[in-house]
Amino acid sequence: MKLSKLYPLFFLAGGLSLLLSACSAPEPTTLKDAYAGKFLIGAAINTHISSGRDTASIRVLRAEFNSVTPENCMKSENLQPEKGVFFFDDADQYVKFGEENGMTVIGHCLIWHSQAPEWFFTDENGQDVSREELIQRMKDHITTVVSRYKGKIKGWDVVNEAILDDGSWRESKFYQIIGEDFIQLAFEFARTADPDCELYYNDYSMANEGKRTGVVNMIKNIQAQGVQVDGIGMQGHCGLKFPDLNEFEKSLTAFSGLGCRVNITELDFTVLPGFDPSVGADVAASFEYQQSLNPYADGLPEAVESQLYSRYKDLFGLLLKHQDKIDRVTLWGITDDASWRNDWPIKGRTDYALLFDRNYQPKPVVKELVNLANNSPR
Repeated sequence: MKLSKLYPLFFLAGGLSLLLSACSAPEPTTLKDAYAGKFLIGAAINTHISSGRDTASIRVLRAEFNSVTPENCMKSENLQPEKGVFFFDDADQYVKFGEENGMTVIGHCLIWHSQAPEWFFTDENGQDVSREELIQRMKDHITTVVSRYKGKIKGWDVVNEAILDDGSWRESKFYQIIGEDFIQLAFEFARTADPDCELYYNDYSMANEGKRTGVVNMIKNIQAQGVQVDGIGMQGHCGLKFPDLNEFEKSLTAFSGLGCRVNITELDFTVLPGFDPSVGADVAASFEYQQSLNPYADGLPEAVESQLYSRYKDLFGLLLKHQDKIDRVTLWGITDDASWRNDWPIKGRTDYALLFDRNYQPKPVVKELVNLANNSPR
């Protein structure tokens, strides 16, 4: 047979081989690979990780995640503990760690009423500074920090938690001294410092109708002034009964409707009962109450574990439904032992809020979340 007559057979065989190879390719088994092309899977990390000391957590991070957010090292009280005196060692280390490990690096956060140094709002006599002075201090801080990491950080949480659950403004010092436009100014300063960086507004309880309305109105007012907000961070501090996922979905679509991308920024699920601040100072009553706040110190019952896993699956199912609106989902930590949930509002509690256990092993729900993504259209 002439060689020319064999060419079609060669091409057919090659095509079939490629098709069979594609069909037999194994499905992704890690979170970051399963959700590739849908949204980033991130984790908040502390200085034990970014310094390289917590090698066990680093192994999990590299295997399962592709984005990092700093827990505390970029908050203003740590970056500028004294006026004009900046401490960048930990933040520099965090950014370098993210870059060296191929992570998408997020900055958190520039302006927040909490974890701000006391000097930020007062003069040498301890009195509130003027509006003009606070604006200047805000500008100097944002410009210095954002400029330092220009081109290295994909996006910044510019302002954190400025709206209350009922939709009204938080009476922070920024609001009291400057007024509502402190948010607009913060975004303008950050945009000037790094025009190519994504800029976000971040808040908790974002599934609440009141907060949803308040944040939408605030963003619309900023946009009306010609100021661009690239994304909105919905903190995902959840429980077994909250938030209502129907309300969560309403907020997700409402924020996307503003032309903003959505990030789920601080995801975890507490299984512990809530705190009742009305409990008195009686020692016996307080002891019994504290015991009731820590019911799973010796392990999580199967029934509660099942509830936790169902909540994770339901939320990720919703996020996959709206993957076209979402850029990133960030867990607030990696393993249960490092979660802030263990020590809030009372130290010493034992929670099970994250996807990896205290032995750095994936919980069974991780495989289910991977399967959800593998079976979801891209």
